[in-house]
Amino acid sequence: MLKHKLLFPVFAVLGIAALLYALRSGTWGFFIATIGVALAVTAWGSFDIRLGYFTTAKFRKNNPPQKVIALTFDDGPSSHTVEILDLLARYQAKATFFCIGKQIEQYPTIFKRIIEEGHSIGNHTRTHSHRFGFLNTAQVIAEIENCDTIIAQFLGHTPALFRPPFGVTNPSVAKAVEVLNKQLIGWSNRSLDTVITNADKIYERVKSRLRSGDIILLHDTSQRSVYAVSKLLADMKAEGYACVSVDDLLNLPLYED
Repeated sequence: MLKHKLLFPVFAVLGIAALLYALRSGTWGFFIATIGVALAVTAWGSFDIRLGYFTTAKFRKNNPPQKVIALTFDDGPSSHTVEILDLLARYQAKATFFCIGKQIEQYPTIFKRIIEEGHSIGNHTRTHSHRFGFLNTAQVIAEIENCDTIIAQFLGHTPALFRPPFGVTNPSVAKAVEVLNKQLIGWSNRSLDTVITNADKIYERVKSRLRSGDIILLHDTSQRSVYAVSKLLADMKAEGYACVSVDDLLNLPLYED
C-alpha cells in the first residue's frame, strides 16, 4: 500500500489547505479541484491492478529467458470451458483458471476436468458480487474463504493465487489478501472479451499487444472467447511461444498447504 499511504496524507493536507482558503476567500475552485484529483487518482488506483496503488499484484514476467505466455481464464467454469479445455489439450498448452465458487458448484464435472488435465486453479471469490468494491474487509475475507472451501473439496488443497472480481483493489481487499496470505494476480494483456462482441477484434486486441512474459486475461464464458483463444493458440504455436500456468511463469507456490 505504499502508493496509497504516500498520497493519502498529501491529498489530506492539500484538501485541508484548500478548504481553509475557500472559507476565507469564498473561492471554492481550488478545493473542488483538489477533491476531484484525489477521487480520480483513487478510482484509477482501484481499477488498474497493475499500479499497485493499494497492494502489490504480479501481472507479468519481465525478461523471460524464452518465449512464454500465461493464459488465464476468469469467471468459470461454464459450458464454454469444455471447448477451451479441448483447445488447450490440442495445443498441449496449460492455463490458469480463476474460478468462482458458485460456478464450481454449478459445473462440478467440468471443474474436475480442469484439475485432471493439469491446469492451475486460482480463487475468484464465492459469488463475484457486483458490489465487490464496496464490501468491507470481513465480507471480502468471507468471499475468498468460502471459495477456498469449495475448491478444496475437489482439489484437496487451498489455492494461493487470488484475482479480485473486476481487478478491483482497495484497503479492504488489501487487508483481506494480507490476512489470508494470498498472492494477488493481475494481467498485462487484457482481452476485454466481456465487452467487445466481435471475436476477431478480441483476437486482434490481444495479438497486437502480445509480448513474451505476458499474463493474458480472458474469460471462459462465451463463444467469442473460444474463437479468439483458438486463433491465439494457433499463432503462439507457430511463433514458438510456450503456454504455461501463472505459477510456472512466475515461479510461485500454487497452494497454501
